[in-house]
Amino acid sequence: MKENILNKLLIVCCLLALCSCKARKLAANHAAPVAAVPVVKPVNDIAIKLSPIRAQQITFNTFSGKARTSLNINGSSNDCTLNIRISNDKKIWVSITAILGIEVARALITPDSIQIVNRLQGLYIKKPFSYIYAFANRQVDYSMLQALLVGNAIPSLLNDSTKYQAADNNITLSGNLEDIIYKLVLGTDMKVTQTNLSNQDEGQSLQISNAFIQSGTLKVPSQIDIASVAKDKKIQVNLHYIKVDFNQPQDYPFNIPEDYSPAN
Repeated sequence: MKENILNKLLIVCCLLALCSCKARKLAANHAAPVAAVPVVKPVNDIAIKLSPIRAQQITFNTFSGKARTSLNINGSSNDCTLNIRISNDKKIWVSITAILGIEVARALITPDSIQIVNRLQGLYIKKPFSYIYAFANRQVDYSMLQALLVGNAIPSLLNDSTKYQAADNNITLSGNLEDIIYKLVLGTDMKVTQTNLSNQDEGQSLQISNAFIQSGTLKVPSQIDIASVAKDKKIQVNLHYIKVDFNQPQDYPFNIPEDYSPAN
């Protein structure tokens, strides 16, 4: 590969989380309890409209996928294969292989940490998850990255304050969550075909397009295209899944060899 695959992998991890957002938890109210007044919700309550969308998001214990991947960073391109394994809400394991199936890098991402080994140069990164704040918004959410990799809607965007519009066989969800402007487009099957996120103040935008195929009773991702702009950085990642499995036993082997050096 032409450039340092370790740095490219780190940038990809960051761009996927770049415009991540999550609703702030409301502080607990410790005032004296007040008798509850029954509230009758209108029939068209947004929660009712979002219910079938939430129902069509894939729920899983484990995920594994193999994707032929094209990566372009500021005009510099590389092709590789990503082997991705996910333990729901716990860890994301990624192995990057190049020509002839030789592994060049491996990553393990958890809600608390990020670790990457660069086998080409004998280097590693071992940092808290907050390390990516040097590259991205401080509202990064691990669940966003996980959702994107399996073709699900970003959970925090399915909120009761979203604007819901149905027209031309599509459903559009849009709104502003903290400093993120978002727009989701879903088909009649309630699967997300496009996600747009932008933070105008930070000069950041992220667009994700999804395509799906039927596999048994599930619609699973077949193509995920990601385009990111972050000030002077332009990144495009195209993942074409050639194999996808859910709820199969998975291993997540990861170790840092003793003779590897920390990356700068």
